[in-house]
Amino acid sequence: MNSRPFDTVVVVGVGLVGGSFAAAARRLPQHPRVLGVEPSAEAREYAVREGIVDEALDADDAVAAGWFADSDRGTLVLLAAPVQGIVAWLDRLGTLGFAGVVTDVASTKSGVFAAAAALSPSTVFIGGHPMAGSERSGVTAANPDLFQDAYYVLTPSETTDADAYRRLHALVSSLGARVIAVAPALHDEAVAVVSHVPHVAASALTNLAAQRAGDGREVLRLAAGGFKDMTRIAAGSPELWTGILSDNALAVSRAIGDLVDQLQELRGSLDAGDLEAMRAWLARAAEVRRSLPAKWVPATAALSVLSIPMVDRPGMVGTITQAAAHSGCNIEDIEIDHQTEDRAVLRLVLTDEGDFDALLGELSREGFDTDLRPL
Repeated sequence: MNSRPFDTVVVVGVGLVGGSFAAAARRLPQHPRVLGVEPSAEAREYAVREGIVDEALDADDAVAAGWFADSDRGTLVLLAAPVQGIVAWLDRLGTLGFAGVVTDVASTKSGVFAAAAALSPSTVFIGGHPMAGSERSGVTAANPDLFQDAYYVLTPSETTDADAYRRLHALVSSLGARVIAVAPALHDEAVAVVSHVPHVAASALTNLAAQRAGDGREVLRLAAGGFKDMTRIAAGSPELWTGILSDNALAVSRAIGDLVDQLQELRGSLDAGDLEAMRAWLARAAEVRRSLPAKWVPATAALSVLSIPMVDRPGMVGTITQAAAHSGCNIEDIEIDHQTEDRAVLRLVLTDEGDFDALLGELSREGFDTDLRPL
């Protein structure tokens, strides 16, 4: 497989996430040309001076310089802006007729996917969401190690081109991230539970402690390690999180309702003095929490290759990669062996984690023939 999936990466929005992506891409042994589009002249100068990007321009100058004139999908455009900015850029790329590959880093996807309809039919859009960040912001917080061992969600759709997905998967994996495929329709519901509501809960606990403290500070003085650890994310930018929560309002509201139901269940046990019900409620959470890996470290020596003969059919890439996610299997690498114009063999290199039987069963039910062997 080509060790350089893209010849050029254009990062629109050279802040924490965009700058970190750019810096990590430029650190690769055979790195692509990395360009930054950024409205702030100060940020552009810093990004070039610190080697985060090869060159940086504002949007109009970047368009004039032909940065979005790709016609052979050798260019990846990474949209690293707030959701409304991403939506505006998708509209602009559609107007320009950009025919490369486009991805984003938004933590919500419904509005982004709706806007992606404005793109040229020859453009491949693959939604992305790196589950990594920092309390800091801006290009000065950019860190090439930001994605190391972090989950990075890709959301292939029914129209996703297999080769474009393979190349984006390869690039993101090369940055040290662990790629997880999630259906676009499920993404916002999933992140509401594992990302957005935790921030809401941390903020609620912090507000509760401040309310109970009143004019005195005794309660807050007792806020030792456990409280500080679980409320750390409440210190995030209120402006940023207002945007995130409003962009995913329906899913977050539903998840808050489910959280309230969980708390009400425990409250009922407390009011009834039902110690066994309390113990069972706490035990369920403890079992799930202990099952979460402290760090993802695959056993490289135990890699397997899953070969899947395929024809060009809608939704194929999404079906296969999401089946891997359902079964907890991680895709280390993707290769496509083209045999005829419309037939190929998709080969997935899998790490030693997950339920292979469940993966093979789901793919069989979807009509795929599979061959799994040790690498």
